[in-house]
Amino acid sequence: MKPTIRDVAKMAGVSISTVSRVMNAPDTVVESKRSRVIEAIEALKYQPNAFARGLIYRKSFTLGLLIPDIENLYFAGVIRGMQDACIKLGYSLMICNTDRDKERTLSYMDTFHEKQVDGVVFASDILHPEYYEKLVGCRIPFVLVSSHSDEYEVASVEVDDEKAAYDAVKFLIELGHQEIGMIGFNHDNSVSGPPRMAGFVRALSESGLERNIGKIKYANHRFEHAYQATHELFTEYPELTAVFCVADEFAMGTISYLKDRNILVPGQVSVIGFDNLRMSGMFIPKLTTIAQPIYQLGYRAAEKLHELLTTGNVAVMKEKMEHKLIVRESSREK
Repeated sequence: MKPTIRDVAKMAGVSISTVSRVMNAPDTVVESKRSRVIEAIEALKYQPNAFARGLIYRKSFTLGLLIPDIENLYFAGVIRGMQDACIKLGYSLMICNTDRDKERTLSYMDTFHEKQVDGVVFASDILHPEYYEKLVGCRIPFVLVSSHSDEYEVASVEVDDEKAAYDAVKFLIELGHQEIGMIGFNHDNSVSGPPRMAGFVRALSESGLERNIGKIKYANHRFEHAYQATHELFTEYPELTAVFCVADEFAMGTISYLKDRNILVPGQVSVIGFDNLRMSGMFIPKLTTIAQPIYQLGYRAAEKLHELLTTGNVAVMKEKMEHKLIVRESSREK
C-alpha cells in the first residue's frame, strides 16, 4: 500500500493538518515539528496526490482555458505560455476548444464548475453577457487574455490592438504606398476586429488617405476565408499596392491568392500581417508583421489568475503588453 498523509502524521507524531502545512507552507511550522515531518516523508517515500491536497485546501489546483480555435497557431503559443506558468505555480491545465459556439462554451463552463477548477482564462473571444453571468453565477474567478470587456470590470491582458494596427498601416504609408486595402476580422465574432480596423482608419485619416477607408473585406479567422476575401478586394480595387491583414494566417491567404494571379509580393503588392506566428518567418516570402508577445500573454494570464485566486484582486486590471513591428520580405518601398 502507498503511504498516506495519515501514515506520515502518525510516524512524525503530529496532526494531518501539520503535515499539509509542512508541504505547502513550511515557514508556518516550528522547526522541530517540521524536521520530524520531513524525516517521515523521506522514510516513507510519501508523495501527496492532488486529490488529497484538494480536500485539505478546498482547491483543485487546476485552471481552465477556453480557446476559440485549437487549430490556430496563435493559440499554441498562448497555451505554451500558460502551461509553463501553471507548472511554476503548481496548477494543472484543462483546455477546451469552443469553436466560438455559445452553447458549447456555456457547456464547458458547466464542466469547469463540476470539475471544481480554481479559475478560468478566457481567450480571444467576446465576453457575451451569458458567459459573464455563467462564470459569476458559478463563482469561478476568471481572466481575459487577448480580449477585454468594456461592459464588465474583468481583469485582462492583451496588446493595444488599435495602436498596433495603426503602426502597421503607418509603416506602409512611410514606404510610399498610397493605395492600401485591408483584410479584417468579421466584427460579429471578433473582439480584436473593431480596434484593428480603427487603427487602420486612423493611420489613413492622419495621412490624408481617407479614400482608402472603404477598401476593406472581411474573413472568418481562416486562411481560405482570407484567400476569398482577397479575391473580392482586388476584384473591386485592382489599383492596390499594399494590404494590411489583421492576422498572419490572413496575410498568408492574401499572398497565396496574389501568387496564383501572378502578382508579385512585394514586387507589386506589399503585405503586412499581425501576430508573428512561428510560420511567419518560414513562409515565402517571409512575412512583415506586427509581433504580439504570444507566449508572454499566456504566461501572464496564468500569473494574473493566480494573483486573483490568492489575493482576491489584481494590481493592474486592464494590462497592455508591448507589440513590435517585424520587417521581413513581404514589404518594400513603393
